[in-house]
Amino acid sequence: MEIRQLRAFVAIADSGTFTAGAHRVNITQAAVSMQIRQLELETGTPLFTRSPRRVTLTEAGEHLLHRARLILREHDAALDEIAELTGAERGRLRVGSASAMVTTESLPEILQSVRKNHQRAEMTVRSGTSEALVEQILAGELDIAFVSLPVEARGIQTERLSQDELVAIASPRHRLASSKTISAYTLAGERLILGERGGNTRRLIDQFFAQAGVSLSISMELSRQAAIRRMVEEDLGVGIVPLQSAKEAVESGRLVAWWIEGAEIKWELGLARLSGGYESPVMQTFIRIARSHFEDTNGRDGFNKPTPHALKAKGRKR
Repeated sequence: MEIRQLRAFVAIADSGTFTAGAHRVNITQAAVSMQIRQLELETGTPLFTRSPRRVTLTEAGEHLLHRARLILREHDAALDEIAELTGAERGRLRVGSASAMVTTESLPEILQSVRKNHQRAEMTVRSGTSEALVEQILAGELDIAFVSLPVEARGIQTERLSQDELVAIASPRHRLASSKTISAYTLAGERLILGERGGNTRRLIDQFFAQAGVSLSISMELSRQAAIRRMVEEDLGVGIVPLQSAKEAVESGRLVAWWIEGAEIKWELGLARLSGGYESPVMQTFIRIARSHFEDTNGRDGFNKPTPHALKAKGRKR
């Protein structure tokens, strides 16, 4: 068995198709198919049951998957330890981010600071949902990721970096634009623009409205906070987002924001990585700098955010 074959096998098992698996390991579908055929010839048994739209693991494949994950983790840990011996400036770090705001505003600064300490380190970044990134950490494809908390996955440890409160946002042209708060009942009558299902933010929203006993009218489900804000700015509906993600748009008058009556829906950002996994020097540096970055950010912004109405008033003074 070769490491590249095992990586391809795990990628296909996690993604469910040869096409998605090939994309994950950055090779062609023909190449990944060849690697699986070679692996099946060596093991002497089929590892996948093929169907037109999806592949599933055979019993033998299920047994191999557990072993393959262990082998890949030990292989990667060995490479990291050897890289450490050759000098602290080297190393590899594979980072994931489930937050577009972190990717665009925080991560460049963090990685630049890491680069100063590890000039020859290989650093890569992937985006995706929190759930998908956690799966990639478990599969040995990522070292660490910014995710929404909580994470409920065995073998993963997390630490909170910051938190924010979810608020409703609307166009200044909305009939309730001058209000400071909005009720769950009123929101249920609006055309809502929310994040896609499967993320923690959406789960918190759905949970709140389920407990309030109201059904929602959802007109759009989008994967990016920026897309939600733009749709709301055009008065196509009402969104629910973390306050800080809408702060600039509210202050500039492009959006208004309301507290949601009876709700204290906290969005928490954290770092996720393997429990008990090897932490290379570059990874230790990354964690230290990320903690410091968000401590400074939290110190500037604070968890006691100004009210959305106060932000709107501030925007009018400009």
